[in-house]
Formats: sequence, structure tokens, C-alpha cells
Amino acid sequence: MKNRTKVERQTERVIVTRTFNAPARIVFDAWTKPELLKRWWIPKSMGLILVSCEADVRVGGTYRFEIGHEGSKSMAFFGRYTEVIPNSRLVWTNEESDVGVVTTVIFEEKDGRTLLVMQERYPSKEAFDAAGPGMETAMPETFEQLDELLVTLGTGS
Repeated sequence: MKNRTKVERQTERVIVTRTFNAPARIVFDAWTKPELLKRWWIPKSMGLILVSCEADVRVGGTYRFEIGHEGSKSMAFFGRYTEVIPNSRLVWTNEESDVGVVTTVIFEEKDGRTLLVMQERYPSKEAFDAAGPGMETAMPETFEQLDELLVTLGTGS
């Protein structure tokens, strides 16, 4: 049975939920190890790749992801980790713009499966509205790619 990604837009935040057929430690690794992030983080339909991926996953550590085409100009996403609880919770800032979005990802394991809840919180309704509905199309595809990665790691189905 295929797991479904649910994307819900609420005032000033987007909440994305999905269950993965893998233990939380493996799903957490996929979110925190650059060599794994590179394999699923960008929707393939965009025709882009994660050109570079740096993640110092600890409180106060930074991350920087650059997406684009190999050898061409890229777009960077970067910020700082403000909370890291292994296999349970990640919180980071998104500093590539002055909007001040904060992302929280919660990993809840039950019977070898992981319910993932990701929330992006915007500082105002105006900032939220300006961001548009991109997560509704990108996250289901991205999470399908994460599912595919988990299968290759021998943990998903």
C-alpha cells in the first residue's frame, strides 16, 4: 500500500505529513546526511540537481544546499539548526531571504514505521501568501523520492 503525502496550508504555516515504512533513525539519516539528501531532496521533474550539500547537523550548526544544473549558476538555501534531537526532531532557520521562515520536522516511530510531520512557519500572513503554493506540488514528489531511497537502503516498501 502506498503512503500518501498530505499538505495542509494554514494561516502562516504549511504542514506536510507522511508515513514512511522505515524506522525513525533511517528516515532521520536521510534528512541529515548530505550523501543521502542529494539522492531525494529535489523533485526530479524540476530537471535540477542538488549541486552541493553541506549540513553540520547540531544546534548552532549550519546548512547550505545549492540547486541548479551541473556547471551553471545555482540557487542557495541556507540557515542554522536551532534544535536537533536525533531520530526525533529537527528545527532550522531558512536564511536565504529576509522572510524568516522556520522549519520543524518531527519523526514519530511506531512499529518500525515513521510518521513524519514537517511544518514551515512564516512570520506573517503576508509572507505566507507571498510564498505561494509550491509545497503542494513539490513535497509529494520529493517524499516519493525519499520512499524510493528508503527501499534502496533496505528499509522501505
